[in-house]
Amino acid sequence: MPELPEVETIVRALAVRLQGATVTSAKYWPSRVFRGVTPPPLDGAFVKEVRRHGKFVLIELNRGYLAIHLGMTGKLLFDVPQNKYTRAQWLFDGLLLSLEDIRQFGRVIWSEGLPEGLRLLGPDPLEISSREFVTRARSHRTGIKSLLLAQTFVRGLGNIYVDELLFRASVHPTHSSASLSQKQLTHMWQEMRALLEEAIEGGGSSISDYVDTAGRQGTFQREHRVYGRAGEPCLACGSPIQKITLAQRGTHFCPVCQKV
Repeated sequence: MPELPEVETIVRALAVRLQGATVTSAKYWPSRVFRGVTPPPLDGAFVKEVRRHGKFVLIELNRGYLAIHLGMTGKLLFDVPQNKYTRAQWLFDGLLLSLEDIRQFGRVIWSEGLPEGLRLLGPDPLEISSREFVTRARSHRTGIKSLLLAQTFVRGLGNIYVDELLFRASVHPTHSSASLSQKQLTHMWQEMRALLEEAIEGGGSSISDYVDTAGRQGTFQREHRVYGRAGEPCLACGSPIQKITLAQRGTHFCPVCQKV
C-alpha cells in the first residue's frame, strides 16, 4: 500500500500539471471506488490545489474535494487508455488522469468540505514539531510500532517506513512508547524526517504495484535496511534480520541493534 513518500511523489507530479486546470469531463465505472456520495457533474470546476493528506491524494476544486486513497493496487496515471481495471477518469483541459485499481481496495471520497475522516487524522510526520511528537508519544502506553501505525497519532506512516524508522532509531518494535526517553523519541523524530525525505527523493518504494503518474517504479526499496530482508544479515551488525507478526503486520527488525 502506498505510504507517505509514494503519495507525496504522486501529489508533486499531479500538482505541476493540474494546478489551475479545469475539469472538462469525469467518468466512473461501476465498482466499489466511491465511499459515500458520488460526485455531482464537475464540468467547469477548476483545481485550486493538489496536496497530500496522510496517505490521501487531495484534489481541492472550487466546488469541493476529491480525496483519493490508492489502497493496495491503485494507480493514478496520466494519458493511458481505458482498460478493465479503470475505475475513474478525469479530463483536465485535455489532460487525461485515470484511476486504475486491480483489487478495488482504493477509494474516492467526494465532499463539499474537507472530508470528516481526513479531519480526524493526526498531524503530518513532516510537519509535527519534535516537542509535540515526544509529548504525544509519551502519553500512550501502547507498543511503539502500533502507535506509529495509528493514523490518529501521525498520518501517513505504514508498515514499510515504521519498520525502517524503528531500525534507524535503534528501538525494538514492541517497546512501550511511554517507556522511551525524551532523548530516544527526539532521535526518532529526527530519523523519521530524514527517512521520509530520503524516500521521497528516491520516488518512493516499489514493493509490488506502486508506480508514479508516468508508470515508473520508485527506487527507495534498494535502500531498505530491514523491511523485506528477513533472514538476511543486518547491514550494521551482521545478525539475521527477524520477522514477527505485530499489530497484525509482518514486522522486521534486528534483534541486536534493536534490543528489547
